[in-house]
Amino acid sequence: MSRIKGYGRIDRTRTVAFTFDGVAYTGHPGDTLASALLAQGVHAVGTSVKFGRPRGIGAAWVEDPTGLVQIEEPFPEPMLLAATVELTDGLVARGLAGQGRLAEVADTARYDRKHTHCDTLVVGAGPAGLLAARSAARRGERVVLVDDRADAGGSLTGTEVIDGRPSREFVAEVVAELAAAPEVLHLQRTTAFGQYDDGFVLALERRTDHLGTAAPRNLSRQRVHRIRARHVVVATGAHERPVVFADNDRPGIMLASAARDYLHRYGVLAGREVVVFTTNDSAYAAALDLEHAGARVTVLDARPSAPEHWAALCRERSIAVRPGSAVVGTTGDRRITGVDTVTAGKAESLPCDLLLTSGGWNPAAHLFSHVRGALRYDPALGAFRPAEPVPGVSVIGAANGTFDLAGCLRDGAGDDAPATLAEPETAPLVLWRTEGDPARQFVDIQRDATVADIERAVGAGLRSVEHIKRYTTIGTAHDQGKTSGVIASGIVAELLGKPVEDTGTTTFRPPYTPVAFAALAGRERGKLFDPERITSLHSWHVAAGAVFEDVGQWKRARFYPAPHENMDAAVLRECAAVRGGVGILDGSTLGKIDVQGPDAAELLDRLYTNMMSTLKVGRVRYGVMCGNDGMVFDDGTVLRLAEDRFLVVTTTGGAARVLDWMEEWLQTEWPDLRVHVTSVTEQWSVFPVVGPRSRDVIAAAFPHLDVSNEAFPFMSWQDTEVDGVPVRIARISFSGELAFEVNVNSWYARAMWLRLLSAGARWNITPYGTETMHVLRAEKGYPIVGQDTDGTVSPHDLGLVWAVSKKKRDFVGKRSFSRPENTNPERKQLVSLLPADARTRLPEGSQVVEFRPDGALPPPPVPMLGHVTSSYHSAELGRPFALALVKGGQSRIGDTVHVPVDGALVPAEIGGIVLVDPEGARRDG
Repeated sequence: MSRIKGYGRIDRTRTVAFTFDGVAYTGHPGDTLASALLAQGVHAVGTSVKFGRPRGIGAAWVEDPTGLVQIEEPFPEPMLLAATVELTDGLVARGLAGQGRLAEVADTARYDRKHTHCDTLVVGAGPAGLLAARSAARRGERVVLVDDRADAGGSLTGTEVIDGRPSREFVAEVVAELAAAPEVLHLQRTTAFGQYDDGFVLALERRTDHLGTAAPRNLSRQRVHRIRARHVVVATGAHERPVVFADNDRPGIMLASAARDYLHRYGVLAGREVVVFTTNDSAYAAALDLEHAGARVTVLDARPSAPEHWAALCRERSIAVRPGSAVVGTTGDRRITGVDTVTAGKAESLPCDLLLTSGGWNPAAHLFSHVRGALRYDPALGAFRPAEPVPGVSVIGAANGTFDLAGCLRDGAGDDAPATLAEPETAPLVLWRTEGDPARQFVDIQRDATVADIERAVGAGLRSVEHIKRYTTIGTAHDQGKTSGVIASGIVAELLGKPVEDTGTTTFRPPYTPVAFAALAGRERGKLFDPERITSLHSWHVAAGAVFEDVGQWKRARFYPAPHENMDAAVLRECAAVRGGVGILDGSTLGKIDVQGPDAAELLDRLYTNMMSTLKVGRVRYGVMCGNDGMVFDDGTVLRLAEDRFLVVTTTGGAARVLDWMEEWLQTEWPDLRVHVTSVTEQWSVFPVVGPRSRDVIAAAFPHLDVSNEAFPFMSWQDTEVDGVPVRIARISFSGELAFEVNVNSWYARAMWLRLLSAGARWNITPYGTETMHVLRAEKGYPIVGQDTDGTVSPHDLGLVWAVSKKKRDFVGKRSFSRPENTNPERKQLVSLLPADARTRLPEGSQVVEFRPDGALPPPPVPMLGHVTSSYHSAELGRPFALALVKGGQSRIGDTVHVPVDGALVPAEIGGIVLVDPEGARRDG
């Protein structure tokens, strides 16, 4: 065990059990998986993605490029950092070979989102962020403070003194004041992962991850906060970066600040024989703290001379300090066992079980960059820091390149900053890498990307760091280059012989850290991903054994199989019942839009290709809508209810689109029209009663209604009532058969459906589904928008020339009809295809090619004539048939073409689209 008494903020009075790679271990509440493993002496946690080299824990938080694990319990999730996984009882994890795998079981956790508005959002609860939040709260502002760690304080270890007391006491005092302020929302375990325009920030709160199986089931596991702030303060600190040297990827090599964090936060001493390789002063604090905890420490400072202040403290502790030294290699297998050094030209090997590196600090200015904040290179820091300010955004503390504690306190509180002891500083040395084999010098350890890869990219002529990033994959892993990005820029500059400021750095983009798709989806997943809409009769359909299909957002009954029937058999039975007797369909999902106002007729004239203003009250007209390009957009029927009122019926899937289309034209192009449109789709249930005996059924159900052809002609509607309930019945047919569509308030839908079934029982009325409806309409050549069209089909292509008015001055899409391409006789046009063998059902989507006498396709590319859009077996025809879009199809009636099916060419004859009752005699019974 590597736990050190007197260190850490974990609860040592309790233990939690966990399993890693099949081995049982224990830790304490407050541990992370990484700290608990290090406490057990486990440094290697996986292998690298490309070379299979051992990988260990390289940092203490999100900047770790290597310590990836797969969580199996209590929640399955791939590729999390061991350093960020809070230990829970029963946790099961395993190491990774560079890549995780998706969970094989469903994630049952809940996720949600919350909207918050504030005056000031402070990101980061380190010393600067805490004081900035306190200052804003004292000004009476609404404040939100978010921080990604489990507790506030940032990198403060407790060894610092602020206002004469230990820093952790000072942090507790500020947190208590914020908690007492009524207008302050303080969220720990919350990562601001993206900043966008106008003060909009997305933050992920890990609400119950740290509770494991003890998490209340009524709480969401994670929550995305959508925060809108008047002012955003970025106090996100800085990331320590390493120095690149040969074999710098071994387990047991980590950032100096990480070893200090593991000691003070978790009470873990990560090594006993420690070498610290640094280019700046900050690593000396880690050396002193680890020595005080019992480690034997040697400091290798790459600078020509060591800082006197720190060197003196090291001498008091008998810590060897070697200035002008560099690490050029390491030894070891599953864990480092030694380092190869060069001091003043002299090579030497030092034994160690832990190597700490510090090559300087990079301000974590990601959120600033997300809103196009520019970064400039600061040669004194050897890092990129925010340049020109961005309106509404302030960057303070280490995120702005202020690395000393006194400076951070001033950034956060200004003149009211608490006092702290200022430590002398010595200028850092900017060192990207040491001498050695470029192929063994790892820049991005997670990607196995080396200096040799950068040399190869530069040698290939790449100069932009953005291009080199993508060529080498440096900075594209889970950490997004937090430790490797700036180093890569520095090495590129060296290779090109130009200043680092000229090479620049890559662009930081959201998210700052990986975010689970489940968290982004929130509650909108599974059945809630896209709302499932059901008709008032859904439970009846379920009880009747219906098989459903999704049409738009609706669940529609596709067919009703009898025992031992498959879909084909059920559909043939339903089709025969409708053509030979009577059937009934739940058509309630059809879009229904109420259009009212003095200019309602004018609006519809402008949107439909045919004339609607001449439609008489009580009559119905079929209409086609086109887009600006003249291509079919939707179709349906229009009922004129009054001089200033129409009911527009659309396709099921096109209802919302048509309503939006109407509103767009009314609000943006024709605001002068006095028209209101509203959806009434769910208010009206519609039941088409179809077939030769439909008149008998309607007469029986509505005995006071005259349903004769003379009193109730085709394409007309009448209102009636049953037991005081208003009912609207329309003579509309989508099958070519005699048909009546019964419309009723959806509250009475079930009662009306049962009434119609009862009235039709003597004629064996058969409920049928959408598949049968498709067969019936295809036999009559009625197209389905979205199935027989693909956005490139005009009304003329569908044989709907009769539905395009020649009298109207204009309508949406009319001008496009005169384009040369739209009048090209070789356009794809809707036709029927009858397979010559009268047995083969042509698969929908099959290509249509010219007839080949030899029965073989020509060498590719094979010229295509078109494709099959609809294909069915027909009970009426006694054979399969299809509809297809074929080049010049309407001029090729009678021609034979080939359709490739399962490796063979099936001959099929092109015909007209009306295959059943071309005279239309059945329409009136």
